[in-house]
Amino acid sequence: MNRPTAIAIVASTVLVLSACTSAEPTPTTSTTTTTAEVGLEMAPRDYEEFRAQPTICGAAAPDPVTPMQFDAPDELVEATNSIRATISTSCGDIIVDLDPVLAPETVNSFVFLAEAGYFDGSVFHRLIPGFVLQGGDQSATGRGGPGYSIPDEFPPAGVGYEPGTLAMANAGPGTTGSQFFIVLDSVGLPPQYSIFGFVDEGLDILDRLQTAPLGRAAGSPDPAPSTPLETIYINTVTIDR
Repeated sequence: MNRPTAIAIVASTVLVLSACTSAEPTPTTSTTTTTAEVGLEMAPRDYEEFRAQPTICGAAAPDPVTPMQFDAPDELVEATNSIRATISTSCGDIIVDLDPVLAPETVNSFVFLAEAGYFDGSVFHRLIPGFVLQGGDQSATGRGGPGYSIPDEFPPAGVGYEPGTLAMANAGPGTTGSQFFIVLDSVGLPPQYSIFGFVDEGLDILDRLQTAPLGRAAGSPDPAPSTPLETIYINTVTIDR
């Protein structure tokens, strides 16, 4: 089993949904929100500040993350395996079918991190209703990662970013790590983000999560507020394979 090489959360890798240099994804489609913009000083900027605010759906906060870093993921998954993952959130479970045929390296890394407990207690640090819900960063800054990067596995022609698509954030070619996003509506993203699964159950949970009040954290490139002011936790990610 690959063991963590350090316990400090590092934020040296910038992970975004576009090949820009900002610390957060920049949407390629216009989005609107009914949430009034909140002062920058009021929106959480890191994991500790997310821990200090209320939890969405009135849920209890899970135990905090166990900070960990790895040199590389263990090889756990074969391309022929059928794999389901349950992402337990503050508002309920989202069940996804992972596709190791479409993205074997990406699925293997996600399974490795999930079974190591990497995602447990982390948050979805970015929400743009009608666009994406993004998490997988223990630091909740938008710049955290697992200590390694994995190969890009961009989708083939005909596979797009439809509602319920599970895909990886990145900061350009060769920078995919642990941050992932769930597509909330049909969006015109270019094929630059590895698609590795699809939501099978829990679209109603995604609808509930999109009701979170939003603020705008300092440094966010999003034109509208995109930082949840009620924390959306990933309680656990469990794998059935």
